[in-house]
Amino acid sequence: MITLNKIKPTPLAPEAVKISEMWDKECTFKKGKYYLIKAPSGTGKTTLIHLLYGMRTDYQGNLLFDGTDAKQFDVDDWSELRQTKVSIVFQDLRLFGKLTARENIQLKWDLGSDITQSEIDEMAKALGIADILEKPCNILSYGQQQRVAIIRALCQPFDFLLLDEPFSHLDLDNIRIATEVIDRIVKKNKAGLILVSLGQPFYFDYDAEIEL
Repeated sequence: MITLNKIKPTPLAPEAVKISEMWDKECTFKKGKYYLIKAPSGTGKTTLIHLLYGMRTDYQGNLLFDGTDAKQFDVDDWSELRQTKVSIVFQDLRLFGKLTARENIQLKWDLGSDITQSEIDEMAKALGIADILEKPCNILSYGQQQRVAIIRALCQPFDFLLLDEPFSHLDLDNIRIATEVIDRIVKKNKAGLILVSLGQPFYFDYDAEIEL
């Protein structure tokens, strides 16, 4: 379980905090539940994802993982959390450009996922990128890279999957397929899903929708 207890990001404007359903309030994300975080640009969507992933500490309040305050975590604690509990699709993807698509995916798979290589190939085929797995990521289109990043995030152990506008360069058919692939693996892991977007619900069945 992840709990935000009166979190206020330091850089965020006071008026944005005041109208939010999440900032400066108590909000809990439970494993196995799906959450859609909706907000216009500039109101802290990526900030939220980076807080949950331990990439930012410029906030007031308390961020709790299963009751433990993240302010107590050291580098090893965050490393363990990111390897076994929380996976992510970054808005800017953060793939290694000189590595092939398959090598990027393999980096996460090596953390101990029970996803098989055959399942990786099946996901790639479903997402229409089976033919580019051996190509360096820096020559792929952004839409292809997004699909690689999605598969990579699904190929590690996780209790929560964080999605930061993960479908911005995909057409509706590919979004539908991607949500089906994500939904299957998240449910297999009995994990929670937290997606931030400008407001599009895409094709997931959410347990809660929150206006950031």
